[in-house]
Amino acid sequence: GAIGLVVLTLSACNVTMGTPQTASEGIGFRQARFAEMSVMKAWRDCRDEALALDQSAKVKGLASQYLASAKAIEACEANAGPEIAGLNKEERMRTIAVASLNFLKGGDMDRARSSFQNFKQYFGNADLRFPDGTSYRETMSILLTMSEPSSIGVFSVANVSPTLKSELRRARYWQRN
Repeated sequence: GAIGLVVLTLSACNVTMGTPQTASEGIGFRQARFAEMSVMKAWRDCRDEALALDQSAKVKGLASQYLASAKAIEACEANAGPEIAGLNKEERMRTIAVASLNFLKGGDMDRARSSFQNFKQYFGNADLRFPDGTSYRETMSILLTMSEPSSIGVFSVANVSPTLKSELRRARYWQRN
């Protein structure tokens, strides 16, 4: 019985002490996590600089600063590489949405479309909501004329702001009359 107890005790110690392989896996995990956090920090620093340009563009109302902000956001995404793909999805969604809106505000419709396509490619059917509850995806689709509305009724069911609906109806009226 005593020998069985000693063998059982020694086997329990062996299980809890671990092996060199599990110790190295723990270090590898920590190194990988540190690398992810470093990439995310670099991306956030870059994003913060781009958003500072965005704030400056809002204050000064300069299209060139909107474009500079959008290009800086795209550069942040490109520099981050594939390591950032799984990190903080919602934060990246908001940032890429700002880039496409800034291209639109800056007057570069082609880049706005491209940025919006990237948003849809990266995030699938995910959507964002503006503070008034309207849909980012539907608003951008209508603004970029990606889905040509066949009737005014389409504006009624789209989740876009009433001001945008009114402006689009007004523009459509003057195109036809």
